[in-house]
Amino acid sequence: MAVLVYIQNFGGKLKKQNFEVASYASKVAESMHCPAIAVVMGTMEDSEIERLGNYGISKTLRIADKVYNTLINKLFTRVVQQVVVQENVTIVVFPDNNEGKAIAPRLSVRLNAGFVSGVVSLPLSVEPFIISKRVFSGKALAQVRINSPLKIVSLAINSFGLHEAKTPNRIVSFEPEVSLNDDSSRVVDRKMHAEGISLLDADKVVSGGRGMKGPENWKPLEELAKVMGAATACSRPVSDAGWRSHEEHVGQTGKIIAPNLYIAVGISGATQHVAGISRSKCIVAINNDADAPIFEVADYGVIGDAAQILPKLTEAFKAFKGE
Repeated sequence: MAVLVYIQNFGGKLKKQNFEVASYASKVAESMHCPAIAVVMGTMEDSEIERLGNYGISKTLRIADKVYNTLINKLFTRVVQQVVVQENVTIVVFPDNNEGKAIAPRLSVRLNAGFVSGVVSLPLSVEPFIISKRVFSGKALAQVRINSPLKIVSLAINSFGLHEAKTPNRIVSFEPEVSLNDDSSRVVDRKMHAEGISLLDADKVVSGGRGMKGPENWKPLEELAKVMGAATACSRPVSDAGWRSHEEHVGQTGKIIAPNLYIAVGISGATQHVAGISRSKCIVAINNDADAPIFEVADYGVIGDAAQILPKLTEAFKAFKGE
């Protein structure tokens, strides 16, 4: 019996969210008195994989063929399925991101396993297996029971945190029995987004909405983010209008984030946007509309013109840092 965690490969590197799902899997395994193991696909150095041992992973199965450097949903699902069977896995943990959403439901169907997405806490009970997830745009919690022998969950990013539990991590090569010549799914092109600080890993985020009035007005926001060492984000109308990349879209239909500080500039505060930032520890709203809904969820609010406020805020941060 074991708990398996799927570790996404970010170009040969691990990110904060990898360590979060590893932390979660090891805590679940601890409650079940069994080991927490991981599976990693694609090219990655041993020294990088070994870092998972800092978060309770005692064994990592590595599929090192470079063909696995690019996600192919059906192929990855079959590989994880074989790992589950070989290692007698009872619970599989995925990150609740695009890659987890691509593989976990397929695996659930192939193995006839119960699947709960976006869980936010450790199981309330193991026998029976009951776990919590957010519903109604994060306004409520639902307790879900999984009755199948194999259980699959995906952990909401930034919902559990990092919990160190240093364990020797044994790396084992795994050779899956799959055909690499299946042309039913194939990658024809890759476009890499050149991002600075990853939104999902950022402790501080500066985000803009339609109140910025156009892409030409984004420079003061970017300068503030640079001085703060923050990631930049935007609301859905902004990304839909092409002002900013969809990679920066934060909200119910975009990225769900939980930074220590979230600064919303010219964002009205629609329900869908708030659902994506509600777990932020501190929300600061800057808006010239005193009745904007964003002020209802903000810890601090500034009413005024962003074009005048942002440069002053940037200068204040520079002074604080002694620049």
